[in-house]
Amino acid sequence: MKLALLDSLRKPLDLGPRFVASYPHMALPNEPITLTVAQLEELSRKLATMRHDINNNLSLIVAAVELIKHRPQTMQKMMGTLAEQPSKISEAVTRFSAEFERALGITKP
Repeated sequence: MKLALLDSLRKPLDLGPRFVASYPHMALPNEPITLTVAQLEELSRKLATMRHDINNNLSLIVAAVELIKHRPQTMQKMMGTLAEQPSKISEAVTRFSAEFERALGITKP
């Protein structure tokens, strides 16, 4: 059982099609942009939410691994928790990125 867990952790993460590194192909605004204080506050709040969500997901990963180390019989139960976290992290980054790009006028051709 431990070997199966190690093998699954060694495989590359499949973060889904939304996590494709397409950033070099983005179109930046041609003119300077101005953000209001309210827009900056909103971006700051959304950044804080993303950090909080990612920290929660990482905490779940650490807790599951620790539990498996101390109680190997829980591995099957914890595998679901471990497997869910990368896509949740990807979703949090994608949500914030979309808001950030919208606020700064960054578009994808």
